Amino acid sequence: MTQASIALPASGQYTLANLRLHRAHVADVEGLSFDTEGFARAQVEIADGRIAAIRPGGDASPAGASIDCRGGIAFPAFVDCHTHIDKGHIWARRPNPDGSFPGALNAVGEDRRANWSADDVARRMEFSLASAYAHGTRALRTHLDSVAPQEDISWPVFSAIRERWQGRIELQAACLFGIDEARNESWFNRLADVVARHRGILGAVTYLVPDLDALLDRMFVKAIALGLDLDFHADETDDVNAVSLDRIAATALRHGFEGRILVGHCCSLARQPDDAVKATLDKVARAGLSVVSLPMCNMYLQDRRADATTPRWRGVTLLHEMAARGVNVAVAADNTRDPFYAYGDLDVLEVYREATRILHFDHPVGLWPATVAANPARAMGLPDAGTLTPGAGADLVLFRGRSLTELLSRPESRRTLIREGKLIDATVPDYQDLDDLMEL
Repeated sequence: MTQASIALPASGQYTLANLRLHRAHVADVEGLSFDTEGFARAQVEIADGRIAAIRPGGDASPAGASIDCRGGIAFPAFVDCHTHIDKGHIWARRPNPDGSFPGALNAVGEDRRANWSADDVARRMEFSLASAYAHGTRALRTHLDSVAPQEDISWPVFSAIRERWQGRIELQAACLFGIDEARNESWFNRLADVVARHRGILGAVTYLVPDLDALLDRMFVKAIALGLDLDFHADETDDVNAVSLDRIAATALRHGFEGRILVGHCCSLARQPDDAVKATLDKVARAGLSVVSLPMCNMYLQDRRADATTPRWRGVTLLHEMAARGVNVAVAADNTRDPFYAYGDLDVLEVYREATRILHFDHPVGLWPATVAANPARAMGLPDAGTLTPGAGADLVLFRGRSLTELLSRPESRRTLIREGKLIDATVPDYQDLDDLMEL
């Protein structure tokens, strides 16, 4: 990706004039006049790495140097709340043989057992974060496969990387294991202690097991005892009997859980009868859950058929119905170049572009741009991220597109990245950097 050719003054005080800002991204600003897509012409005054003021209109204020942004759209720096950077970029050495979900599980398991040393995990994580940073991400949550003995490798690696990336990308991690593994109480208690020691989030993959409610109780009790937030993979299937989202919400209500809960995927909800959907969503809203859909990965895996017939559904969950009930909803990148998704580059603009097409985030645009900014920031507990607010840090992504159709019709490879008021490098790392790791 090529850095856009604008120059910022050395004084650090300047005005970005002739911008378009979306109502979903602007807080504590009066006087903006929004068009039918939700964009308003504005100028953003920046001083000492922070947003000094946001004013209506395209003309620059007399204070400081003025930079004409040509009517282009600006987003706050992205927030990506569901990724797997411990798995990322293993496709070259361990592809998915048939593109199926079982094929992905088997391939990742084989690769983890054979190759996931501390050095291997660290280098692929660094590559993933460099990609995300170059595309404009400022906060990211990753899941970490935490089946024994991997938890003793990946969590210390993550903690070291989080320190190295401080000030560039704010990092969070959630443990990932099959919910049935929590039956082993001594192992589960030890894992929870590892997560707490590394300031992580307690997470698991939930699926149809007879004792699901008891296992969820165990996770909620432990999260409450250790003061941890929760993050679940739920119902990543087309099986209408997969109802763990409903069970997670019920468990949260039963325990009066006051921490944050983020639930990902929830694909089967789109296949269930209307009455069941309404009952589940009412619980989700009452429990205060956040839900993230992973549109690219779910379209890749869900409804893939061995008989070479065309898939019949999109694999995404019911975000429109959730948003109508006030549920905090987001979209995120999920897997990148691994057996669960052969593509992707942790580019949140790509995620939003594809989500707009797959989930119909348009006509009207509404507040859907918040699904890659303020909403995931809320799910992650980051009050200073995802919005453009006077007094907040000047973390913006400037695009050349002046309308939604211009923004989402091209990759926007010449986007301009501003962090703490300064231009940052927008060069993605070269795939060749990982060539030596790809030899089986």
